[in-house]
Amino acid sequence: MTSTRRSILYVSDLAYPAKGRRYCDEDILLTSRLREEFDLAVCHPLDAAALMHSFDAVVVRNSGPVLTYQARYDAFREQAVADGVRVYNQLSGKGDMAGKGYLLELTAAGYPVIPTIDRAEDLGRLPEVDTYVVKPKLGADSIGLEFVPRERLTDPAAYGDVLVQPRIDFRYEVSFYFVDHTFQYALYAPRPDERWALEHYEPTEQDREFAQRFVDWNDIAYGIQRVDACRAPGGELLLVELEDLNPYLSLDALSPTARDAFVARVKTSLHGLIGEETP
Repeated sequence: MTSTRRSILYVSDLAYPAKGRRYCDEDILLTSRLREEFDLAVCHPLDAAALMHSFDAVVVRNSGPVLTYQARYDAFREQAVADGVRVYNQLSGKGDMAGKGYLLELTAAGYPVIPTIDRAEDLGRLPEVDTYVVKPKLGADSIGLEFVPRERLTDPAAYGDVLVQPRIDFRYEVSFYFVDHTFQYALYAPRPDERWALEHYEPTEQDREFAQRFVDWNDIAYGIQRVDACRAPGGELLLVELEDLNPYLSLDALSPTARDAFVARVKTSLHGLIGEETP
């Protein structure tokens, strides 16, 4: 008996000018591989709501920061949830998908994150440093990020819909990539001033436990997540962000074997989301 191929609407802004990355190259690679097992069409994020009901699942990939089209994205999300559309990543995520307010929750719960506040009266909870980072709760791609001195943060008027963190003099940044809740690979930027000049990183068991803790905390059964962390001066890892909406994957930094293994795992995950066994 011949099985029916399932269909995917793949959402990407191929022309988005990302800093230090080429979204289009990554999505051309992924779509070419997904077509091996799925019928697939590519659309711009602004077209997703109108087209999504004609497909078995919607895969949201390198679609750019949604804050540049927030109202349209919110409408897509609301309609997809109401109509039971299968979206990958699942829309239940508690990380960047819902804004960066989770950093406050994780700070309060004692997770290993860069300490984060959003009120002047909590400034004393942050370590005293020369410079602080102020960023929008709905920020992405460093849009709206500022570095400010402590004296500016004693005024309640300096707050609003923003988060405040101490500026960390980290040794390097490292990212851990997961499909569903399973670790796939890790990459790091050995030079702090070159965020996207990534190299292979071999995580220790402690590193993997660190990253796994955040993925297990999140509410996504099917999807791709990237746990971004920094190595603090004391040697510990601290969470920078939990990217669970449309994380760039830096697949060009992987070996062909690692890339093939990752794509195979994504295919299996999509079959699971759609509700069929992998052929």
